[in-house]
Formats: sequence, C-alpha cells, structure tokens
Amino acid sequence: MPTDVRIRPATEADGAALAAIYAPHIETLHTSFEDVAPDAAAMAARIAALRPLLPWLVAESDGNVLGYAYASRHRERAGYQWSVDVAIYLRDDARRQGLGRRLYQALFPILRRQGYYNAYAGIALPNPASVALHESLGFAPVGVFQKVGYKHGAWHDVGWWQRALQPHADAPSPPRPLAQLSAAERGLD
Repeated sequence: MPTDVRIRPATEADGAALAAIYAPHIETLHTSFEDVAPDAAAMAARIAALRPLLPWLVAESDGNVLGYAYASRHRERAGYQWSVDVAIYLRDDARRQGLGRRLYQALFPILRRQGYYNAYAGIALPNPASVALHESLGFAPVGVFQKVGYKHGAWHDVGWWQRALQPHADAPSPPRPLAQLSAAERGLD
C-alpha cells in the first residue's frame, strides 16, 4: 500500500475519478446492478446531492484517487432513519492493500457521530474478498436475496451483512445531517 494515502471527503471534482473506478463494476462485473455507468457529471451530482446528509470519502495518494466509500439511506420510511447502507469501490490496482478497511474505519466514526446505529452492506455473490473484509470489520451475515439481480446473462444472489455502529438507545434522537457536524466531528477536514 502506498504510504502516503490520505482519506478525505469526496467533492464534486472527484466525479471523473469515482466514475472511472465504478464503471467496471457495471460494465464487466456483477458487483453493481446498475446497467449504465454514470459519467463524471452524474457521479459529481450524486456526491453533491448526498454530501450534506451522508459521508462520501476518497482514498488518495499523490493526487490520485484509489477508491471511495459512502453511506446512503437504508430505506425511506421514518422507522429506518437510524440505518444506512455502505459501499466501497477500489481501483483494480488498489485492491488487497488495506484501503477498504481504512475507508470504512474513517466512515464508521462519522456515522456514529451523526447518530446512526446500523450499517448494512449488500454484496453480490460470490465475492469472497468482500465478504472477508466486511466480516473482519464486525459485519455479520443476516440473509441472502436469492437470484434477485439479473446481469450479464445470469441471475445473482445478494447477501446482506449488518454491523452495529454503536449501542442501540431506547429513545434515539434523529440522526444529524453531515452538514451539521463540526469539522472536528467529521474528523477529516
């Protein structure tokens, strides 16, 4: 792993790099069930839309983005507001170097400070490397949606893993939008 890797908040200017990292997951792999890869502008718009609410982080070395992680709402109904889905995407040449772990280790404290309690990861199966990473970080398998996605001429299962971000409160306050956290609370600025 490069020794000078920096984890920082993603900005719209990262749109092209993130789109390039994400494209193979759509075009040749079954790890994303989107069918059209977003271009730089579309990825920048995704970052801009969610950044006030939830964190998007990038791992960068020498000005090059190596990967990214982000959180999104788990479901829209009010009772699910304390849960998020999380995802990581890395450049091919940046895998198996600990970057996914570092990205998640930066992401989870921010989500805790926002007031989230549960993180979920949907993993298109088979994907032993992703399963191993998530389980090493405390995720536990909670179920499999069998043959839920069709891509590249085949049906694919998606396994779901869950991780508690903090002890569950009896009467939780609503999570705070990311924009309401101070720079110190975000821990990356």
